[in-house]
Amino acid sequence: MGFKCGIVGLPNVGKSTLFNALTQTAAAQAANYPFCTIEPNVGDVAVPDPRLVTLSEIAGSKEIIPTRLTFVDIAGLVRGASKGEGLGNQFLANIRECDAIAHVVRCFEDGDVTHVEGRIDPLSDIATIETELMLADLESLERRIVAMEKKAKGGDKEAKDLLALAQRSLAELREGRPARAAGVSREEHDLFQSLGLLSSKPVLYVCNVEEASADAGNAFSSVVKGQAEKEGAVAVVVSAKIESEIAVLPQAEQTDYLEAVGLAEPGLNRVIRAGYDLLHLVTFFTVGPKEARAWTIEKGTKAPQAAGVIHTDFEKGFIRSETIAYDDYVACRGEAGAREAGKFRLEGKDYVVADGDVLHFRFAN
Repeated sequence: MGFKCGIVGLPNVGKSTLFNALTQTAAAQAANYPFCTIEPNVGDVAVPDPRLVTLSEIAGSKEIIPTRLTFVDIAGLVRGASKGEGLGNQFLANIRECDAIAHVVRCFEDGDVTHVEGRIDPLSDIATIETELMLADLESLERRIVAMEKKAKGGDKEAKDLLALAQRSLAELREGRPARAAGVSREEHDLFQSLGLLSSKPVLYVCNVEEASADAGNAFSSVVKGQAEKEGAVAVVVSAKIESEIAVLPQAEQTDYLEAVGLAEPGLNRVIRAGYDLLHLVTFFTVGPKEARAWTIEKGTKAPQAAGVIHTDFEKGFIRSETIAYDDYVACRGEAGAREAGKFRLEGKDYVVADGDVLHFRFAN
C-alpha cells in the first residue's frame, strides 16, 4: 500500500503549484485567484528510494518498480466552508477519502500574489482550516449520535464501541480540539476511521517559503514548526516555486540545479519521508533477475499480511518468508552471499517485517 494525501489550504498558498511539481504534470491549473481548482486533481507519484537502485544493480534486475503514493489537490477552503461557503461542502467530502492531510501554509510575502484574507499569518491560516474541519465534524456527529445511541442499546458490541469513540470525539470537538485529540489506540484505529471525521486525519504541514529560504526556512515556517510540535504533527519546508522548476528539468540536470540553489534533494523527498513517518509506513523489497520492487506496509505488519500486499493468495497460503535485511543483502552482494554469511533467515507467521527487508514468500497453493 501507499497512501492518499489530500493537499489542502487557503486559496493562493501554492497548493496547485506544489501538486504540479509533485506529480510532474500541469494537470492542476495554478492561477492567482481563489477556486482556480474546481475539481480535485489526483496524481500518483513514484516514491524515490535509492535502495531500489542498489538492489537492482546487485541482482541484475531488468526492471525497477518503486512503490507509489497518491496526492489529491483539493480546492482552496475558506472561512465558512463547513457551511458551504466557497466550494466548501464538495471539497470537505474529498478530504474524507484521504488517509492524511498535507496542509500547505503560506510562509512567504509577495505583493503580486494576493492572500484571501489580506495578510500573511500562518497560525491564523492553520486555525481557519482546522476550525472548518472541526465544525464539519461536529455537525456530522451531532446529526448521527442519536441513531448511534439507539443501535448501541441493541447490544451490538461494535455499535457500543463506535458510540464510545463518537462520544469521545464529540467531547474534544466541543472543547475546540480536533477529533484526533481523542487518544485512539491502535486497536481502535479502524473503527475510529469509520466515523469519517475530517479532523481525525493526521496532518503534515507543508511550509511554502520563498526561494531563498528553501533550505533552512524562515521566521514564518519556524512558527509553523513550533505549532506542529505542540500538536504532535509534522512540518516540512519547501519552495513550491523551486519544486515546479525542478519538475520540468531532465533528470540529468536536476542535480546541478539543486546544487545551484543550495539544496541536497528535492522537497518532494522530504514530503514523502514526512508522510511515511506520519502514517507509520515502512518499505520492504522483492528482488530478482526480472525486477526489483518496493512495497509499502504499516509499521508493525507481520509477514503473512505483508505477503498479502503482493497477492491475497500469498497471505492465505503463507508458509514462511525468506528474509535478508537490506544492509546484509548489500554487504554480502546478494542472496547467495547472505546465505553463506548466515544472514539468510526463515521467518514464520509472527515475524514483524522491518523497513528494508528483502523478502521472498513461500506459500501453499
